[in-house]
Amino acid sequence: MKLSREWLNEFTPVSAPDRDFAEAMTLSGSKVEITEVEGAEIENVVVGKVLSLIRHPNSDHMWICQVDIGGAAPIQIVTGAQNVREGDLVPVAKDGSTLPGGVHITAGTLRGEASVGMLCSYKELGMTDHDWPLSIVDGIFILNSDPDLSARDLRPGDDLRAAIGYHDHVVEFEITPNRPDCLSVIGLAREAAATFGTPLTLHTPEVKGGGPGALRDLLDVETPDADLCPRYTARMVRNVKIGPSPLWMRQRLRAMGVRPINNIVDITNYVMLEYGQPMHAFDYRYVKGGRIIVRRAKDGETLTTLDGTPRKLNPSMLVIADAHRAVGLAGIMGGENSEIVDDTVDVVFESANFDGTCIRKGALALGMRTEASAKFEKGLDPMNTLPAVNRACELVELLGAGEVVDGVIDILNHVPQPTVLDLEPEKINDLLGTDVSGEEMASILRKLDFQVEGDRITVPSWRGDVLTMADLAEEVARFHGYNRIPVTLMRGTTTQGGYSPAQRLERRLGQTCRSAGYDEIITYSFISPTYYDKIGWAPEDPRRRSLKILNPLGEDTSIMRTTTLPSMLEILARNYNFRNKNARLYELGRIYLPRADGLADEPKVLSLGAYGDIDFFGLKGVVEALLHSIRVGGVSYQACRDNASYHPGRCATVCVGGEQIGVLGQIHPTVCANYGVDTALYCAELSFEALMRFQGPEPEYVPLPKFPSVARDIAVVCDASIPVATLENCISRGARGLLKEVELFDIYTGAPIPAGKKSVAFNLTLRSDERSLTAAEADEDVKSVLELLQKELGAVLR
Repeated sequence: MKLSREWLNEFTPVSAPDRDFAEAMTLSGSKVEITEVEGAEIENVVVGKVLSLIRHPNSDHMWICQVDIGGAAPIQIVTGAQNVREGDLVPVAKDGSTLPGGVHITAGTLRGEASVGMLCSYKELGMTDHDWPLSIVDGIFILNSDPDLSARDLRPGDDLRAAIGYHDHVVEFEITPNRPDCLSVIGLAREAAATFGTPLTLHTPEVKGGGPGALRDLLDVETPDADLCPRYTARMVRNVKIGPSPLWMRQRLRAMGVRPINNIVDITNYVMLEYGQPMHAFDYRYVKGGRIIVRRAKDGETLTTLDGTPRKLNPSMLVIADAHRAVGLAGIMGGENSEIVDDTVDVVFESANFDGTCIRKGALALGMRTEASAKFEKGLDPMNTLPAVNRACELVELLGAGEVVDGVIDILNHVPQPTVLDLEPEKINDLLGTDVSGEEMASILRKLDFQVEGDRITVPSWRGDVLTMADLAEEVARFHGYNRIPVTLMRGTTTQGGYSPAQRLERRLGQTCRSAGYDEIITYSFISPTYYDKIGWAPEDPRRRSLKILNPLGEDTSIMRTTTLPSMLEILARNYNFRNKNARLYELGRIYLPRADGLADEPKVLSLGAYGDIDFFGLKGVVEALLHSIRVGGVSYQACRDNASYHPGRCATVCVGGEQIGVLGQIHPTVCANYGVDTALYCAELSFEALMRFQGPEPEYVPLPKFPSVARDIAVVCDASIPVATLENCISRGARGLLKEVELFDIYTGAPIPAGKKSVAFNLTLRSDERSLTAAEADEDVKSVLELLQKELGAVLR
């Protein structure tokens, strides 16, 4: 939001330099982005009077001018402009002057004739024909051809910027979305007056009226969609005289970043900037039947807007229509079929309040965010429409631009109730950490036009952002001064940060996987139903029951997975097909198991996948390392031959205390073929929830042993079908408390071992934490182990 300080001073006199003004306004909550002075790049340019012109002797189009610039003698300037005449007042860039864009003008010679400066066009001064519509023709800027400038006492030598009023100080603000009232000169004037303690003088528009006709006979307004149009206010002006706006209005519009067009359009823009209330002017002759209807657009309805673009509308958008068609997009842009043109005679001024959400969605859908829509979408004050339309009519009369018809059409569909709050100084001070008196608080609020009656605060209609005590506290803090709030230590308790138990477990498992050379992957949770076929699940397998996605991107992503195995195999196959020789991958992902209520349980699964330099026992070792890292005890592995996804002779379930927590093994060759892989793939799936339940306590560190250990080797002959893990478990249970470690070091089959048998050799480490062991004590423990092996497993010492 740009602000002309000259315009601001009409409402509140603030004389602070730009830098001090910007700092004070920013500290009080109105953040200033940029301050600039109009025409600051124009230096050493003055008003000159052309005394004489003669043809250049060496050119067929140049003139030699003698120009009075207020000095002791005229200066000579050579120009190629053809619109200059004796007696014209023109801008003269003197020797050593600067123009916009960093252009420097110095004295020189043009075709043998001295030229001690330059006559300037409006473009060279950084202006447009909209700034000076009556002064501009091709060539030099003729100052005295503009009626407004002719009325001024311009003299040779006058500084050009001062002469044409091109010296306003402009401040650009960053207005937060909750303060649409500050998107206006009056709104910022309120803030400035409260900030600097200067009086605020607001103007009440006065309209004489008396135009021909009765408004009710000329115009009718309907608002069938009242929820989208809280208020609609309209007035009418007849016998309009379209022309340029006066200089003072054009200067203010230009300073605020708005291009002047003509007096009627400029008036609507002027009021929008002054009051923050967007307005629109309709050419009355295009309002068929003299009826304005504020309604939802019809499905497929089209409207060509003022920018010449056809727009296809839908019922979510609000339009201004006549009896036959839409003539404007409410709150966004008028229609091409009702714009103000040079022969416009009668004009309807619209000053309305529209639903901000509807306007925002409509502008977004059409891709045409405008100055008006940017204001409406933030939620404007419905009580502002009447004074704004009256101000527009007052300006019409002031400019002599037409005759205002008596009467106003004002439809108020929603009467906003004022917000009333209690002033609670104690609570406000507690919240701010201040010691501001209740009297100072009341004084601050009065400066902002809040009504203060004892401890009751009535919030003005334009401050829709003030709803609670905390909002009042913010107003007090802004104008008491944030820099005056004492620095204090934070009171109260703080939350101790840290990882949850589940997060700690995830990190531990991830670290172990990475240390084993596995890379983490993240896959999509939605898959194709055909994936279950690829991993060998039977059509009647209950695990196929999956949640279906209502709006899938395609059949390949139409259901939520009940297993992570297909996702892992897809990535392994992709790596293999890209000719990566080895791959080790892991993922901690969710699966989705449907429930009877239509929702799903979402447990996590730790998946491992590998090929290349790995076999079944290498994968089992990684699983053992994972379980050891989180201190899971009582682990056993059972051969599994009924899992269709895995090789029947190279698959095992992972159990803890008799409960299955996962599976590991080589993928079935048929499944590998389904993925286009002709090498062995190895995968493991472990329930994260089970790992959470079975993980052991944090380790307790003990001193290193003081006493030496005793080693004994045993080799037992047993049935070939007995797993080594079963033997190790039996050895651990058979010892009498001295056994510390069991390590397998050999498995042998063949002569002289009988058929169907195998020899398994272990190294046993025994140690006491209290004394040195004797050979007899060690032998007793080994004897006990051998007895239990023979009793439970039929294993005998070789």
